Amino acid sequence: MDFVDYVTITVRSGRGGAGAVAFRREKYEPNGGPAGGDGGRGGSVLLEGDSNLYTLLDLRYNRHHFAENGEAGAGNNRTGRSGQDIVLRVPLGTIVKQRDSGKILGEVCEAGERLALATGGRGGRGNAFFRSPTNRAPRHAQPGEEGVERNLALELRLLADVGVVGFPNAGKSMLVSVLSAAKPKVADYPFTTLKPSLGVVRVEEYQSFVIADIPGIIEGAHEGKGLGIRFLRHIARNAALLLLIPIDSKDLRGEYEVLLQELAAYDPALLAKPRVVALSKTDLLPPEERDIASDIVAEAFPEGVAPLPVSSVAGFGLPALKRRLWEAVRQSRRGAP
Repeated sequence: MDFVDYVTITVRSGRGGAGAVAFRREKYEPNGGPAGGDGGRGGSVLLEGDSNLYTLLDLRYNRHHFAENGEAGAGNNRTGRSGQDIVLRVPLGTIVKQRDSGKILGEVCEAGERLALATGGRGGRGNAFFRSPTNRAPRHAQPGEEGVERNLALELRLLADVGVVGFPNAGKSMLVSVLSAAKPKVADYPFTTLKPSLGVVRVEEYQSFVIADIPGIIEGAHEGKGLGIRFLRHIARNAALLLLIPIDSKDLRGEYEVLLQELAAYDPALLAKPRVVALSKTDLLPPEERDIASDIVAEAFPEGVAPLPVSSVAGFGLPALKRRLWEAVRQSRRGAP
């Protein structure tokens, strides 16, 4: 299934039905008075969170959603039928924006949560509503309210606790597949991952967090280079970040700083998130050199940064990494408002 995390749609709510002008005409009551019923409400267009969905693919090929109009009222005080609502099911973490201004109108974060995209127009009042002691035979009724049309953009931001950030071929997909039951595509070439993958990492009984494999970021990603700009939005909701750098990189410090620069260029608030740095592919080193190498490598990073050496292939350092990530997630949750 294609991973679609951004679509544009046009929605229109239904027009309310007109109120009726009618009078009772009964055998023994020829002047029975007004009896025009109210018009029905127009249908609304609603968004509903669905925990079984992971993409906006269903909306990519169906971008126009127009709800039914309400029916007009009728005699004998009969109210017109309301227009049927349209309910669009979307993944959790979907944000709704105005397409022209970019203003955020709302978001859906829980299963079953609903957000009104366009509310149906109210039905007009029939002439029975306007009867009064001074106007016993009103001959007017209200028209129904017009519906609302909006051009919207839907943007999906994955709800994950930890986002794995790194250059292409840093070993992100392999790490996520080993830490969780996720099955992202793994191959020995850059840009293997073309869509984010989610997995649940179990720390201890009743303790777990969700990890997301974010497709590779390169220098200039925030300007649209590579795949990073398309997926950087998913990092915004992460409680913590895991910066993954392969130990065979030619410039460990430089790669670390480029990742931070790209995050800051996209959204400076990302640097405020708790982050963990890990050195992947340490299985390339002889076992007796791993501890020594990690001490030497640590000197290449700024003060306060303690990178963890890990190997997804050999399983080296993974328990320590899970504990460090769990602490970062807990730290972020405690600091959340």
